[in-house]
Amino acid sequence: MNFNCDTKRLNLRVLNGTEAKDVLRFYVDNRESFDPYEPERSENFFTEEFHRYILNYEYNQMCKGQMVRYYAYLKDQPTRLIGTISIRNIMRGSYQKCELGYKIATEYQGQGYGKEMVEKAVGISFFELNMHRVEAYCLPENARSIRLLKSIGFEPEGLIRDYVQIQGQFRDHVLFSILHP
Repeated sequence: MNFNCDTKRLNLRVLNGTEAKDVLRFYVDNRESFDPYEPERSENFFTEEFHRYILNYEYNQMCKGQMVRYYAYLKDQPTRLIGTISIRNIMRGSYQKCELGYKIATEYQGQGYGKEMVEKAVGISFFELNMHRVEAYCLPENARSIRLLKSIGFEPEGLIRDYVQIQGQFRDHVLFSILHP
């Protein structure tokens, strides 16, 4: 896997702890729009120290081939962080599957950047990681994310009851998957 890759309008980068300040700013600036879809965060999450630790941890996980998180920067504004996508819970052997998670900064939602990131991550999953199956989970009311997944070829498989605790309450999620062509 590469530490950097491009889509039409984005540069996707694996970061290390030196970029913690930029990642923290991304989460703080978008907290209001992310919170309804995320597990409850402690105030520690909103510190540079926390993100430095997480970035270093994820960087090491990437080096071991266990997961990868790319941060999306605009090609025409190379210091502008607008999103993130992760390939995680990579299972080898008989399973050959993984999960995707993604988010886009509020001001860039609905402009196709999420689709570019997800398409690239699916390609990496299939053709670099040799996955057979890629999964994504989303809240049933997250219409924008559901449209994005369906537009790429993900198919809904069903409702996973009480899948994740979000804002103090376990919430159902829809499981989507796409299979290697």
